[in-house]
Amino acid sequence: MKLQITFLAALAFFMGACSNQQTKKENMDTGNKTIASATENDVFLLVGTYTSDEGSQGIYVYKLDTETGKADSLSMAEAVNPSYLAISPDEKFIYSVSESDEAANAFEFDKKTGRLERLNLSHTEGSGPCYIEVDRAGKTVATANYGGGSISLFQTKDNGELYPVNVVINFEGSGPDEERQDSPHLHSVRFSPDGRFLFASDLGTDKIYRFDAIGSVFEGQPAISRGSLKEFSTPAGAGPRHFDFHPGGKYFYVLGELSGDVIVYDYDEGDLKEKQVIATDSIEGSRGSADIHVSPDGKFLYASNRLQADGVAIFSINEEDGTLTKVGYQPTGRHPRNFVISPNGKLLLVASRDDNKIQVFTIDNETGLLADTGNDIPVDKPVCLKFAAM
Repeated sequence: MKLQITFLAALAFFMGACSNQQTKKENMDTGNKTIASATENDVFLLVGTYTSDEGSQGIYVYKLDTETGKADSLSMAEAVNPSYLAISPDEKFIYSVSESDEAANAFEFDKKTGRLERLNLSHTEGSGPCYIEVDRAGKTVATANYGGGSISLFQTKDNGELYPVNVVINFEGSGPDEERQDSPHLHSVRFSPDGRFLFASDLGTDKIYRFDAIGSVFEGQPAISRGSLKEFSTPAGAGPRHFDFHPGGKYFYVLGELSGDVIVYDYDEGDLKEKQVIATDSIEGSRGSADIHVSPDGKFLYASNRLQADGVAIFSINEEDGTLTKVGYQPTGRHPRNFVISPNGKLLLVASRDDNKIQVFTIDNETGLLADTGNDIPVDKPVCLKFAAM
């Protein structure tokens, strides 16, 4: 009898252990335990990476506490060089470029589990796609193709999948920098906040392009009016890379990758009028300015610089005319290609590509200055950061 009891106890212990292991595995697989503990301060952080080196495998999803700056890993979806991401307005779908595959990828985003499921891939028919954007209706996806000097437009299906590309717009021209501006190099493309226009920056020709957007399209119809193209010039040799709109709707800020300057424009019904040029890079001629964002409250502008003196330049924005005054410079890890500001305006996260980490800084809402929280998020080759609500 004693042996029988011992055997049954051992069996029960073994079965319980197996059950516990299975439960742990299910929690790890679904992320339900982590998601269930989310608070009103938590958001999803999605990370695009380069996968050409061993280590990174695709797109990573985290839960981030926007008060403490601490993050928990949730999931990963395999993709080839998903170096830029876009989130549909309803946050049900994630789109990414795939630079080496010359394609755009579509994923379904399950917020209950924090997981991405690949839907499909559609080729851009333009080389080196480096930026991707979704319109306000979630019906049109656009990519900026650096190598091809073009913009590609796709329509989306109701289930989030991408149709084959229906428009490719090629550009012509060059700039004064013979090494970097021998031909067009489209580096970013964005719809205006009101959805009326599509803007694009061309590093190779020192131009900002604008098209009229078509609000409601039928299958196969282009989402923009190609004949509505209007060009705005940036200073010669600026190499416009990324740009941002002021939340007040009156100003437009362009970052020159080659010049290291921010060019400030008045923005009026889609038209741009240059009013200020101000240096961001602390070392003249480093030619590595990367990303630019205005804080949600419209008080500050941030611009990242790479290659030399890697860091983020900090500017205050004059509330009367939108002009900039430099107030600080925050050193970061190596190669801060991309950064993002949390929706509540309390944190600024920097993707330090060559240090394989995301740095988390707090923002002083009075001065705009940054302070490192020390809550680094380790991830191989991070190059794009996006937030989604939990």
